[in-house]
Amino acid sequence: MAYDEDLANRIRSVIQDRDGVAEKQMFGGLAFLVNGNLAVSASGQGGLLLRVDPAETSSVVRRQGVTRAEMRGRAMAGWVRVEPSAVSSDEELARWLEVGIAYAASLPPK
Repeated sequence: MAYDEDLANRIRSVIQDRDGVAEKQMFGGLAFLVNGNLAVSASGQGGLLLRVDPAETSSVVRRQGVTRAEMRGRAMAGWVRVEPSAVSSDEELARWLEVGIAYAASLPPK
């Protein structure tokens, strides 16, 4: 499945004025990096692949429409999948993007 181009455009519209943001195709989606650190991706599996503070992963996945991301069959701390239904409004999308951007921005630049 290709990533949702409409979702990618919505992400762009929210983060377009941020410094240090770059786009890169990876993990079957379109990733948005902050200072070289992946913050969020319009996932090829639908919805968002979102970077979160690993210490907060368990609390984040308690929210409706959010699951721990699995890579190669292994659940990953610090990565969640946000279903399309959980980002249907621009306000919901902006809230989730802020989570990923804030965490990625807290990491040393690459």
